[in-house]
Amino acid sequence: MRADLWRDRDVFVTGHTGFKGAWLCVLLDRLGARVHGYALKTPDDFLYQRAGIADLVASDVTGDIRDREALSAALEASGADAVLHLAAQSIVRASYVDPGETFSSNVEGTFTVLDVTRAAARVSRCVVVTTDKVYRNNEWTWGYREIDHLGGDDPYSASKAAAELVTHSMAVSFRREGYAVASARAGNVIGGGDATPDALMPELIGSYAAGRAAVLRYPEAVRPWQLVLEPLNGYLTLAEQLEPELNDTAWNFGPSAEDVLTVGEVADRTAALWGDGARWETTGDRGPHEAGLLSLDSAKARSELGWAPALGVDEALRFTVEWEKAVRGGDDPRAAMERQVDAFLERAAT
Repeated sequence: MRADLWRDRDVFVTGHTGFKGAWLCVLLDRLGARVHGYALKTPDDFLYQRAGIADLVASDVTGDIRDREALSAALEASGADAVLHLAAQSIVRASYVDPGETFSSNVEGTFTVLDVTRAAARVSRCVVVTTDKVYRNNEWTWGYREIDHLGGDDPYSASKAAAELVTHSMAVSFRREGYAVASARAGNVIGGGDATPDALMPELIGSYAAGRAAVLRYPEAVRPWQLVLEPLNGYLTLAEQLEPELNDTAWNFGPSAEDVLTVGEVADRTAALWGDGARWETTGDRGPHEAGLLSLDSAKARSELGWAPALGVDEALRFTVEWEKAVRGGDDPRAAMERQVDAFLERAAT
């Protein structure tokens, strides 16, 4: 990231009230940008509300990304030239409960964002955030590359793969001079303050803090784990370099190969950092289908964008546990976020 490219810049972020979005708001604020957010309202226990992130944004609009008129008005009022599209239905198991809403939010919503963005003459770049789960999962032991086939068995994964196809179609069918679109795919993010339903870290931290055993569905599942700030660094690095010649490109922002661990290994390492007899157990019921083995190959972003992870998985877990312990001990959530963002920026710079 280059702070000089974000200082005093207006940036439009959809989904700014989610877990990634809240950390992105703080990161952009520390870089000197003016953040304009558009998202659905989040519950009071979400990080955005707990940390008072609304105080950091220049405009905070509550709305549905499928509402073209409202989205267009918010984007126009923001004066932003850069758009980061994070808004989504992002929970795999929730997609089994309401697949229609998942496809609508992630496919129709992405189309609407891109349609509005391309029509806004001021906007020069749009980064569409998807997921590592867009790839057709073959249970490979090596990481998926951007040239591998898209797929998705569960409705969430399929909806995000479809969002990638929408992004490609809009990028090549509606080219505009001085405008570019690209997609960004990241791994499983962790960090302080996550309250995402059904996510691993909220279950681990909540259980460990309460002195009870965390309950895991699928401890053998292998995922690419990374601190939430790592892919955010990637999204901003991509946006900085997203000139028209990079229109219709896709980019992986995943951890190093050694940081691809099983759920059980993450639970063990988090328990060791937490202490106080932290432990976990398994239900033996995996629930609806989820991929068993998943990792990303980020060589393209490393070689062409100059991006690389700043922290290993153990440091990411330490950041997470330290944030949770500090805030549970009475520290201000936003102050704790700002300290970690500053520490991350220092590491990323080296």
